[in-house]
Amino acid sequence: MTDPRVPPVIRHSLNLESGLNDGLALPAVLALAAALDATSDHFVWWHFVLQDLSLGFAFGVACGLIGSVLMPRAGRGRLDYPIPSYQKALYGLGIAFATYGVTVLPPRGNGLIAVFVAAIVLGIRRPDLRHHFAEGVQEIAEIVKLGVFVVFGSLLTIHGLFADGWAAIAVVAATLFLARPVAICVALAGTRLGAAATAFMAWFGPKGVATMTFSLLVLGRHIAAAPRIFNIAALAVFCSIILHGITDTPGTNWIARRQPPNRAEA
Repeated sequence: MTDPRVPPVIRHSLNLESGLNDGLALPAVLALAAALDATSDHFVWWHFVLQDLSLGFAFGVACGLIGSVLMPRAGRGRLDYPIPSYQKALYGLGIAFATYGVTVLPPRGNGLIAVFVAAIVLGIRRPDLRHHFAEGVQEIAEIVKLGVFVVFGSLLTIHGLFADGWAAIAVVAATLFLARPVAICVALAGTRLGAAATAFMAWFGPKGVATMTFSLLVLGRHIAAAPRIFNIAALAVFCSIILHGITDTPGTNWIARRQPPNRAEA
């Protein structure tokens, strides 16, 4: 998605989808995991919504607003020297940790949801901080992704991947070749994107780090079917890495040939 030959609208849309998917799917994953947890004998869905989701959202909005005000703006602060960009990047990272720490204190909201909401609020109110954070913390984000890949990969086994046989393969095939293309076509209906851009986005969708993280969250709970859920998710990620890794260069060349020269270079 960093290849400039891919039209900016496709790159931006897929990045936006990835971020929204993570945040929107997280509450459902946490709620279902809590409901299936053998140690949660008294799980009540409305209590989960009121406490985890509502408090997480409220703390996220509050911390994002406070964080956007505390950092002086250019030309408005009382400092005699400009704040370095790396300090602004670390400030954004600090807001994330502070938001999580405050949220998990009694009455205990959901820290992950709070951090996601705080990042949205901070990014909207302070585009300058968002810019510095995206540039300055990129290496840290890659290291975190690498750590997730290492932990996830160390838990994979050939027996586990194919423990459910053809049923697991059918689930993965339906996810990659049916569910996503249909969802993308419905979501993009009425837009001006051509068939080539729609097909490209339907195939090269985000199916990696978030899936690994969610499956590890489920695996860490006392859920009877957790290993089975993890193995099916692992098979989907494994197939995605192989298939999309093989087709990324041909796919990029394919979409670049179908764009006007001035747009392909944008």
